[in-house]
Amino acid sequence: MKQMMIFNTLSRKKEPFVPVHEGKVGIYACGPTVYNYFHIGNARPFIIFDTLRRFMKHLGYDVTFVQNFTDIDDKMIKRANEEGTTVEAIAEKYIAEYFKDAEAIGVQKADVHPRATKHIGEIIGLIKKLENKGLAYRVDNGDVYFDTQAWRSNYGKLIGQDLDDLESGARIEVGDIKKHPMDFALWKAKKPGEPFWKSPWGEGRPGWHIECSAMSMKYLGETFDIHCGGVDLIFPHHENEIAQSEGATGKPFAKYWMHNGHINVDNKKMSKSAGNFFTVRDISKEFDPEVVRMFMLSAHYRSPINFSRDLMEQAKAGLERLYTARNNALFALDHAPERALNDEEKAFIERSRGFMDQFDDAMCDDLNTSEAMGVLFEYVRDMNTSLADAKQPCRAAIEAGLDALNVMAHDVLGLLMKEADTVPEDIRALVQARADAKKAKDFAEADRIRNEVLERGYVIEDTPKGPKVKKA
Repeated sequence: MKQMMIFNTLSRKKEPFVPVHEGKVGIYACGPTVYNYFHIGNARPFIIFDTLRRFMKHLGYDVTFVQNFTDIDDKMIKRANEEGTTVEAIAEKYIAEYFKDAEAIGVQKADVHPRATKHIGEIIGLIKKLENKGLAYRVDNGDVYFDTQAWRSNYGKLIGQDLDDLESGARIEVGDIKKHPMDFALWKAKKPGEPFWKSPWGEGRPGWHIECSAMSMKYLGETFDIHCGGVDLIFPHHENEIAQSEGATGKPFAKYWMHNGHINVDNKKMSKSAGNFFTVRDISKEFDPEVVRMFMLSAHYRSPINFSRDLMEQAKAGLERLYTARNNALFALDHAPERALNDEEKAFIERSRGFMDQFDDAMCDDLNTSEAMGVLFEYVRDMNTSLADAKQPCRAAIEAGLDALNVMAHDVLGLLMKEADTVPEDIRALVQARADAKKAKDFAEADRIRNEVLERGYVIEDTPKGPKVKKA
């Protein structure tokens, strides 16, 4: 198994990946707050860490991938009130919509999709542990807070600042009930019109940060391999997760922290007020959702990426090249003889293995999809040339070429999601009838059949290897 290197936000350097349990990988990815369709900024971590999961499986690891749904939150309560419905109904609606859009961009379902509201017992149990260790306190209104001062020697290690530096930029507002400005809510007392659950501290609901700690540890253990999300989650969300998790267990939380960079739109920060805020559903009206995935993988995940229609057009053209290469190879396979490999074909297969090795090396270097994509396109050029130069390549050579393409583009990068178009038998029969007419020099009949095929939505392209049919 190849050695993967991961840039660990916690250490601020690349480290060799060594799993907690040999041969197994536990990954927790922060999922959406389900009050709306997800936007292109959300799409980036979904795509990147789906690719991480795919590649880890490709390397041979047994992967457990957990992605949560935050289904209780101020935004959800606001949306439910606006729509005159319940928070639960809002959650059900947008979880279903999430799965539709996620599938469209090639994001596979997680092994577990835990919801905060289904883990209230685990959340309360975790808060109790913190309270018993003197790391949590209840205030008069029923809120419960994490006491950062009681954890001050360990707080700030993910962001790389100590508590004094963080406090210097914070203020305690008049009437603030927290002991210290950096303390954060573990449990929120109920307010009129809000959903609530019973707890030792009164009726209320969990804070945001505690949800992820409780759910990740339930499904992956108190110490697991990789925690990932957008760079905007480093502080305070992930910092607070570390504090409350390690404070409760006394053990390291996640070994590796991976964070993807920001996404801008036309070189400007994405925001509703700027009018450059797009959901994946919006973009899908103009571009195939698979193009969004292609675009996101074109840059290294830690680098900022700029969304623009020009760059999406480039991604679209690149994706079309991959589909064309696959379709050409499948066409050649239809006409390929069963025979032994010749020297040129053996050399092509050997080069294919070399390209796959380079591809793996790029991905092992901190999931460098940009470099891996470059290797993939070099391979596509080689495959196109090799199959075109050969008068009639054998099946074994073409199948080996297609296997390499599918492993890199489909299995790992999650591209080439659409099945190859299958030509109906009646259209194939017409194409054969046209070929027979041409052979008999009945060109009028051949033209008539060509036009009939076109009327039925297919185009016939004559090639040295025979007629090639595709959708019009």
